Amino acid sequence: MNLEENLKKLYEDIELAKDHSNFRRDVKLIAVSKTHPVEMIKEFNKLGVIDFGENKVQELVSKIEDKEIENKLKNNKINFHLIGNLQTNKVKYIYDKVELIQSLDRIKLAQEIDKRAARDNIKVNCLVQINIGNEETKSGIKYENTEDFIYELLDYKNINIKGLMAIAPNSPDETLLRKLFEKMNNMFENISSKKYEGVEMKYLSMGMSHDFKLAIEEGSNMIRVGSKLFGNRNYN
Repeated sequence: MNLEENLKKLYEDIELAKDHSNFRRDVKLIAVSKTHPVEMIKEFNKLGVIDFGENKVQELVSKIEDKEIENKLKNNKINFHLIGNLQTNKVKYIYDKVELIQSLDRIKLAQEIDKRAARDNIKVNCLVQINIGNEETKSGIKYENTEDFIYELLDYKNINIKGLMAIAPNSPDETLLRKLFEKMNNMFENISSKKYEGVEMKYLSMGMSHDFKLAIEEGSNMIRVGSKLFGNRNYN
């Protein structure tokens, strides 16, 4: 597999999607490296990819313990994002090591992140995850609860809300996906207009390997792409 070719093709597709979008936002790429070896992360990093997404805390921790990756983290040459469901008892392992926790979806989790961050006198950047398709198998708050949830989060001074995240249903129905992405963008702009202190609607993280073009066209400025870059996942 030619990783450089994969990356080049993805960048071309991103530019095409931006051309078809009314928003013309810059798009940040998160390369989803879950289940893939640390050597592939290093290879993509050499090709200029800075941000990598991991689903599981244990796997994320094992990768950032690699000496080369550790040095790059210290020198801001690589960033990791926690994009999967985060259990409160696992917060302690990653809260101070990731660029973004993209899956903040409950107050109990916010309390734990805030408590840890306050002890270290740091602020932790998070995205609020919305379950845009109301799927029972997915994490995230209900769309209609977004504003209330963000209002509650204002109490936690060591958390910076940097935007919203959603995982759309795995559906071939483009009309449905567009409608959901459009709803997400409406909420993104609505919260942005409120100008809450400690809340910066910087990132609208939506779009994965199968739907990132539609997501960009509907306003996404952060996509999480795995298989289009790394190939099929290795669960062995």
